[in-house]
Amino acid sequence: MIVASTSTVHGSAYLEYLLPALENFFRDVKTITFIPYARPGGITHDRYTEIAAKGLASLGKKVVGLHTFDDPVEGLNNAEAVFTGGGNTFLLVHALYKTGVMPVLRERVFDGLPYLGSSAGSNITGLSMQTTNDMPIIYPPSFKTLGALPFNINPHYLDPVKGSTHMGETRETRIKEFHQLNAIPVVGLREGSWLEVKGEVITLGGTLTARVFLQGKEPFEIETGSELHLE
Repeated sequence: MIVASTSTVHGSAYLEYLLPALENFFRDVKTITFIPYARPGGITHDRYTEIAAKGLASLGKKVVGLHTFDDPVEGLNNAEAVFTGGGNTFLLVHALYKTGVMPVLRERVFDGLPYLGSSAGSNITGLSMQTTNDMPIIYPPSFKTLGALPFNINPHYLDPVKGSTHMGETRETRIKEFHQLNAIPVVGLREGSWLEVKGEVITLGGTLTARVFLQGKEPFEIETGSELHLE
């Protein structure tokens, strides 16, 4: 499983920064099933699937949108690999439950289905979606997500800007608020970073460190290329 902070980093094309890792990750599959339900900016499922297909074109894989199946559960059951794109996590989770896909996706991921998530698609790999940055534009049946990781993700993690006059909460403040009521660890993934999950081993990829938040403890950094340990 690859859990990426974003699909696009500044100055590069869609998924370009991830392609070296994805070439090996998707080596043994011919078709990637794309879940477009998060719909960034409200674009259509078809348009979003086109964007994903273009981004993955250099890998020589066929990309098919899950929305094109009459029965998305059957489509997912037959998938060789899955990519869930970013957008609005509330909308994504709502759609996954509405279509009956959430429990099936969870089962398939735990069975070893190659899974790539970016942004909202990474949010759903955690225990819950409660550390998303998105606006609640729709109410999902539950905040519970795949639980493929023993923690939550905060993608696009931003550090406080020294000297900034912005009066709103920082990401760190919001995560500390979350930890007032929840014990779930949170990993802040900065832009261009990703987690590669192989069994019980979780390794940070990219060029930047990641910030780890544990309830009642000071946050700490993990270095790129190192294994993630929640301690």
